[in-house]
Amino acid sequence: MMDYQKLGLKAGIEIHQQLDTAEKLFCRCPTCLRDTADRTGEFHRYLRATESELGEIDRAAREEMRLVRKFCYYTYDTVCLVEHDEEPPTPMNPEALDVCLTIAKMLGMTPVEQVHTMRKLVIDGSNTSGFQRTALVALSGALPDGCRIETICLEEEAAQRVENETFSLDRLGIPLVEITTAPDMHTPEAVQQVAEYIGMVLRSTGRVKRGLGTIRQDVNISIAGGARVEIKGVQELALIAEVVRREVERQINLLAIRDELRERGAAVDHNVVDVTALFAETKSAILKKAKAILAVRLCGFAGLVGREIQPGRRLGSEMSDYAKKCGVGGIFHTDELPAYGVTADEVARLREFVGAEENDAVVIVAAGRERAGCAIEQVMVRAEMALSGVPEETRKMLEEGSTAYMRPLPGAARMYPETDVFAVEIGADRWDAIAVPELLTDRAARFVREFGLDEALARQVAFSERLPTFEAAVAAGVRPTLAARTLLATCRELARDGVAVDRVSEEEILALLSAVEAGRAAKEAIPDLLAELARTAGSAGTPGERVDAAIAKMAPAVSQADVEAIVRRIVAEREAFARERGMGALGPLMGVVMQEVRGSVDGKVVSEALRRELKHLLS
Repeated sequence: MMDYQKLGLKAGIEIHQQLDTAEKLFCRCPTCLRDTADRTGEFHRYLRATESELGEIDRAAREEMRLVRKFCYYTYDTVCLVEHDEEPPTPMNPEALDVCLTIAKMLGMTPVEQVHTMRKLVIDGSNTSGFQRTALVALSGALPDGCRIETICLEEEAAQRVENETFSLDRLGIPLVEITTAPDMHTPEAVQQVAEYIGMVLRSTGRVKRGLGTIRQDVNISIAGGARVEIKGVQELALIAEVVRREVERQINLLAIRDELRERGAAVDHNVVDVTALFAETKSAILKKAKAILAVRLCGFAGLVGREIQPGRRLGSEMSDYAKKCGVGGIFHTDELPAYGVTADEVARLREFVGAEENDAVVIVAAGRERAGCAIEQVMVRAEMALSGVPEETRKMLEEGSTAYMRPLPGAARMYPETDVFAVEIGADRWDAIAVPELLTDRAARFVREFGLDEALARQVAFSERLPTFEAAVAAGVRPTLAARTLLATCRELARDGVAVDRVSEEEILALLSAVEAGRAAKEAIPDLLAELARTAGSAGTPGERVDAAIAKMAPAVSQADVEAIVRRIVAEREAFARERGMGALGPLMGVVMQEVRGSVDGKVVSEALRRELKHLLS
C-alpha cells in the first residue's frame, strides 16, 4: 500500500458547477438543453489563438493550432447572436452573480470589490469566440477540515461536443461557478471527501443544476520529484480517488523510467529517417496506405517504450498522444512489433536501416508527409521529456480512471480583459443581503429530529432532487415517512420496472399524496396510481383532476361495509384453512383481500377487519 505522505502527494481540486438560473450569463436566452434533432441550423468557424497584451501566444493554445480545424455549430430557436459570437454580450446576469456570492459566503470567502470579466483563450472548438468569459468573484475561504478555498469564479459554460469537431450551442453560456482549492490534500481519499463536501454545499443552495455533466471536477496532482498535472473533466465523484491513485502511479513509473534511461545513457537521435521504401511490400493495412513512413531512433529506450505506467497505458501511449495532435492515428514502436501486420523480418530490416542497437527502440509514424513529419517531431519531444521525468500537462480522464495527454498546462498569456462587459460593484449592502441557506447535512439531521425519519432515509431525502416536493408535501400535511418512501423507494422501483415516472409532475405527486392522506385512496394503491398517471401524462386536466381520474379507474372507493362483506366472504370460502392456521391465517388472507380491493383500502383497515372476523370464527 502506498504511503502518500512519504511520496509527497499534493492535490488540489477545481469544481465546475452549472447554476440553475432562468437566463444565461451574458445573454437572455434560457438555460435549457435541447435535442440535436431540434436544431434550426448550423454554421462553421475556424479558430486561431491571438497574442496576449505582452505579445505572447499561450503554449496550450499554440498546441491546439497544430492542425487547421473546421468547427461546426448546431443552433436552435433558444439561442441568439451572442452564442454565435455575432453580437456583443449583455451585462452579467445578476441572478447568477447572487448565487455565486451565496456559495462564496457559505465557504467563508471575501468578495472582491469589483467583478471584472476576463477572456480565457479556448480554441478547441468549445466556444465560438475562441475564448471563455470568466470573472473572479471571491477569495480566501476554508472548509471545516481546514482545506483552503483559494478562489470562486463565475464563468460561462462551454458548448457541448456532439462528435469530433461538431458542437451544440444550447449549453454555451449557462452560468457556471468554478471553485478552486489550495493543494492541501495529501491522500486520494481526502480529495474525494473534499469534492463531496463542496458538492453538498453547492446543492444546499437549491440553485444548481442536477444530473450527469452538470458538475465536473478537475484535479491537480503532484508528487515529490514529479510535476503538477491537471486532470480535466472527472464527472463521477466515486472515481476521484482512483484518478489520484493512478496519476501517482504514473508519476512514480515515469520517474523510474527516467532513472533507468539515465543509467543507460539514453538519448534521442533527432535524425528523422524516411523508411517508406522499406515497407513497399508490407502486409500491414495501415502502413500500406500511408504516403510517408518516418522513423526515429530512441537510443537506450528498448523495453521502456512498452512499459506500463498506469493500467492500460504505456510510455508509448504518451508518445502516441503527442503524435495525435498532428492528426495521425497513432504510432508503432519496436517494443510492440512484430504485430499489426508488420513481420519480424520487416522489424529487423527497420532496425538495421536506422542503425538501432540492441538497447535502442525505434518509433515509426505512417501518414501523409506533412502530418507524419509533425507527428515524428512530437514523438521526439515526448521522448526528450522522458529523460527529465514527469512533464507538466493537462490530461483527460479515460474510462476507469487512467488518463491521456490533452495539452500543456496553460500560462499567463491565456487571459486578457473582456472589453465588452462592464465591471460590477459588490457593495456591502449587496453582500450583507445574501442569506446563507441550511446545509443539506444539517437539514438531514433536522428531519431526524422533527419528523422521526431514520438517519439513512433522512439523508436520502435531503440530498434528493425531490427535496422541494418532500418539503411541500409535509407542509401540506402528508406524513413525512409516506412522502419520503413514495418519492424515493416507490418512484425508483417503478422506474426500474420501466414506468416513465419522470413524466408525472411534482404537482401531481403532491395531489396524489394529499388524496392518500385524506383517505380517498390507500397507500397501497400509490404504485398503480403513479403508473396510471405516467401512462396518461399530457392528457387534459389539472393535477387534482388527473389524480381523481386515476383513483376512479385504478382504486375506486370501497366503503367500510363493503370491506367487511369482502372479508366475511373470503374467510368463509377458506374456512378450513382459517380454522387450521388460526390467527396465523391473517397474513395469507390479508394478501387475498388486498388483491381484490386493488389498493382502494388502507391495509390497516383490512387487517383490523380480518382480525375481527377470524376471532369471531375461532371463538
